Amino acid sequence: MNQNIPHWIKRLKESKKPAYLLVADLIEEDIGNGRLRPRDQLPTLRELSQALGINYTTVSRAYNEAKRRGLIDSQAGSGTYIKGKTPAIKLRDGSSVAMTMNMPPEPMAIAQRIKEDAARLIAHADLYELLRYQDFGGTSEEREVAASWLSNYVPKCNADQVLICPGIHSVLLALMTHLAKPGETICVEDLVYPGIKAIAAQINISLLSIPSDKDGPVVSAFEEACKTNRIKGFYCNPTIQNPSTLTITKHRREAIADIAMRYNVPIIEDDAYGMLPTDRLATIASIAPEITWYISGFSKCFGAGLRIALVAAPSLRQAQRLAGSLRATSVMSSPVSNLLITNWIKNGIIDDMLKAIRVESVARLKLASKTLDMWEFMSHPEGFHIWLPVPNTTGWRASELAMHLRSNGIGVVASPAFCTDNNPPEAVRICLGGPITRDECEQSLKIIADTLEYPHHMHLQIM
Repeated sequence: MNQNIPHWIKRLKESKKPAYLLVADLIEEDIGNGRLRPRDQLPTLRELSQALGINYTTVSRAYNEAKRRGLIDSQAGSGTYIKGKTPAIKLRDGSSVAMTMNMPPEPMAIAQRIKEDAARLIAHADLYELLRYQDFGGTSEEREVAASWLSNYVPKCNADQVLICPGIHSVLLALMTHLAKPGETICVEDLVYPGIKAIAAQINISLLSIPSDKDGPVVSAFEEACKTNRIKGFYCNPTIQNPSTLTITKHRREAIADIAMRYNVPIIEDDAYGMLPTDRLATIASIAPEITWYISGFSKCFGAGLRIALVAAPSLRQAQRLAGSLRATSVMSSPVSNLLITNWIKNGIIDDMLKAIRVESVARLKLASKTLDMWEFMSHPEGFHIWLPVPNTTGWRASELAMHLRSNGIGVVASPAFCTDNNPPEAVRICLGGPITRDECEQSLKIIADTLEYPHHMHLQIM
């Protein structure tokens, strides 16, 4: 740092810019040209004030400006350090590494086949037929194909009870509106997909949090909620749960189904990740089909832009009622998407894509295990996100860690986004998929590991 001082003094004498802004500029310039590197320690306020011949308050303002720009961090007792920029990672469209959105990997080995098949299907389709309004829920042929696919998860699935819908999120909005009126209550797990929280807030439905253990939602707590409250439904994400990665055990699924049937509480089984495991458990819908709305989709096993959800309703009448609610809000799913997904189920592309995603997910999880070997995290062998508890020993809180990583171009999501009991654990969810390569994924994981290992250099001081 001492070798920079003469240059800084010269620039301060020559410039008419306010000194506090110029010092912040000089820090930024020296980071850019390599004179200052991440974790270099800066002089104290008093030392720099004396070296530059400017007053203490000006240096304090300069450091605060540099903090605001994300250039430096400081912590009482440890000093002030250069945060700088993360090692360059080639990103798409200039965006951050998308570890906030839980997207599947994008295996390139199958990309050309998908592209060619999509072109073939569109070329042979009746274009104007695809551009017209369609009956909600898909054509009879599309629902037959969807039912055959869903029969892997809901064995007694009937095409009359199946709807093809524009994405799981729209189904959840319609279902929660269908099951509960404003002010009424739906049970959820203590950690939940953030979209459910947003939907509940939008339509003024209360969420009653049920604590979980390693096997899933605690049965006694769920039964007590059913006894003491007018519960209108129970929402769960039973396989590779978002965010915890836990899968509800077979015994726990049976117990939940038993309680729900005894108290006549409908179950919303959001099985968005249910296609990923090769070793699958029986779905709740297969245990209690009379009360369970089973929802699957392709955004987590194919691509997030393929906004198609498959719903197996408890009965034909319930399917018709949900279709009415969904049509009022979303009109219909895209006929083009319906065409693609129906044919990809029939010709096996969906199965091949699933296999490719599993292979890529396993590879990325190995990278995470190697890179984050000092830190315990939760994962599923064929999933593509991890749940990383943030130990007290790091000095980080989950929200501060997520904010700090975002400032370095790495998006992770802190536990408060998922929490429903106002007592979030100190943890973050990290997505390993999306439009990044393995190298980019590994680079980002190394930065996360580095940030956890050296918090005294990186920590953001709350002013």
